[in-house]
Amino acid sequence: SDPVAAAREAFGAHVGAEALEDNARVVERSDVVVLAVKPGVVDPALAALAGRPGLDAKLWVSIAAGVPIHAIAARLPAGARIVRAMPNTPALARSGATAFAANAHATQADRTAARALFEAVGYAWEAPSEALLDAVTGLSGSGPAYVFLFLEALGDAGVRAGLPRDAAYALAFHTVRGAAQLATESGLHPAALKDQVTSPGGTTIAGLERLEAGGVRAALHEAVAAATRRSRELGGS
Repeated sequence: SDPVAAAREAFGAHVGAEALEDNARVVERSDVVVLAVKPGVVDPALAALAGRPGLDAKLWVSIAAGVPIHAIAARLPAGARIVRAMPNTPALARSGATAFAANAHATQADRTAARALFEAVGYAWEAPSEALLDAVTGLSGSGPAYVFLFLEALGDAGVRAGLPRDAAYALAFHTVRGAAQLATESGLHPAALKDQVTSPGGTTIAGLERLEAGGVRAALHEAVAAATRRSRELGGS
């Protein structure tokens, strides 16, 4: 929804859906309500719906980072069916990774609907506990930024080695995408795939030795741990 008519028209034309002028009308006409807002907007958005009939008949799906299920439930009627999810930005390219957790009132049909929603834009995993979503935030939620940093560095390294910049970045992008696809489809442990590329005394082991000496593995562990801690802090857990 959007109170500005021009914005509604632009959004509707872009996605091929009807945009309404206020949230109350959206909720009234929906079976599944997706809270796709900044964390600080969740509480006032739900507060504005207080007292509206039928709120307990909806499935509420939140992708607001760090907002726990109990905070959403506090603004909804008792027994509200709620799913909290942590997607990531590659969902924009239909290659996202999303984890979600449901509260006790959500039915199996609700969880199936949530899975279908997120599988439409990539991979979806149902976490057995909402508490794991902080770790998901640290890994796959923040993970695209780690990968983009790696891609930038890998491309720059290619330029330093003498490659044209456009070729260096294209080769880096396709290498990472291909490696991820191979890891996904082969079912092999990443270490086994790494060993397949690594010949005794060859070029790859020379490069890997420098990565290990530079602490890449430890830095990734620390990055995920730091982002996980920050997610817990933001969520008040």
